[in-house]
Amino acid sequence: MRTRRQIVLGAAAAAASAMIRPIAAAASSDWRRISPSDAGFASDLEARLDNLVTSGRAWNLHGVVILRKGALVLERYDAGEDEIWGDPIGRVAFGPDTQHDLRSVTKSILGLLYGVALAQGKVPAPERPLLEAFPEYAELATDPRHKRLTIAHALTMSLGLEWNEDIPYQDPANSEIQMELAPDRYRYIFSRPFVADPGTRWIYGAAATTLIGKLIQKGTGQSLPNFARAALFDPIGVGATAWTNGLNGEPAASSGLRMTPRDLARIGQLILNRGQWEGHPVVPAEWLEKSFQPYLAVDEFRRYGYFWYLGDLQYGNPPNRPIAHWIGAFGYGGQRLFVLPELDIAVAITAGNYADKDQWIPPIRVIREVVLASVL
Repeated sequence: MRTRRQIVLGAAAAAASAMIRPIAAAASSDWRRISPSDAGFASDLEARLDNLVTSGRAWNLHGVVILRKGALVLERYDAGEDEIWGDPIGRVAFGPDTQHDLRSVTKSILGLLYGVALAQGKVPAPERPLLEAFPEYAELATDPRHKRLTIAHALTMSLGLEWNEDIPYQDPANSEIQMELAPDRYRYIFSRPFVADPGTRWIYGAAATTLIGKLIQKGTGQSLPNFARAALFDPIGVGATAWTNGLNGEPAASSGLRMTPRDLARIGQLILNRGQWEGHPVVPAEWLEKSFQPYLAVDEFRRYGYFWYLGDLQYGNPPNRPIAHWIGAFGYGGQRLFVLPELDIAVAITAGNYADKDQWIPPIRVIREVVLASVL
């Protein structure tokens, strides 16, 4: 079976067009460490995670990093088969300094970048018309609903345009793959027919993040990796990252980012800090508040903000189990960032379950059966 990248690029173009661009930085500083007991967890937190993994109930986990009270409570790494944007790279011995594909966790980080660019006055406000920012495609506004599209509809994945990423990415009928193969990806997006009114239905897909990524590049005059490095990663001490390019030679806004689980946990801590790092503002608190509003329902359990998932989970032990609100970034294969503001917890998870229909199970078991079940 051909990989996603082979389908997108073809064998001749693979090496040139989808290379990974590393973005260097000073090594991220070590986290302050505290014991599970000092962090307000059961003392057997690590044993619970070990049991979950060794029993086979959480499979193919590559990395788990748990923060509480601004400190590192637990980190675990396991060797496993991995890939980069669909290309197998064999068995990797993961550790604190090993970068990992974040896949669609990239989308949530992109949402933070948009907020920073907005605060700098470099991108349009969410309420502005979307096509106003893409005047070169104005002739594609053949449906009255085109003129009602706003930046916010992209940020909430509620454009209402036909889009299907529910089929495997190895299938050329997948909408993201078709977009990658299109001569002009933005024309492809705006040419999709409407299947719902803007703002009324959540439809998952790379269309929204592709548009938002382009607005950031146009507004800042920088590539996504360079803007992310200067505006977000360096200010919070993120180490070296990499960003996979798509067919158009630009970093894939929807799924291309690679970083370590430790550094992904930094993003979670930034959210817990309401956008500040060591007392310095990085992402405006007002943007975070907007980003974490439940604009649309994803399913029975999850809601959606500006490229972030939202939900609630019980914690502690029966019979009295209170409910905690969570903010999450989800990526294909089991990549996760969970932030629980009321509990002052951030958890970064990386995994290798890319083609597994049950890939969602291991991360949620880590959260429910290890992290939340251990809160005292």
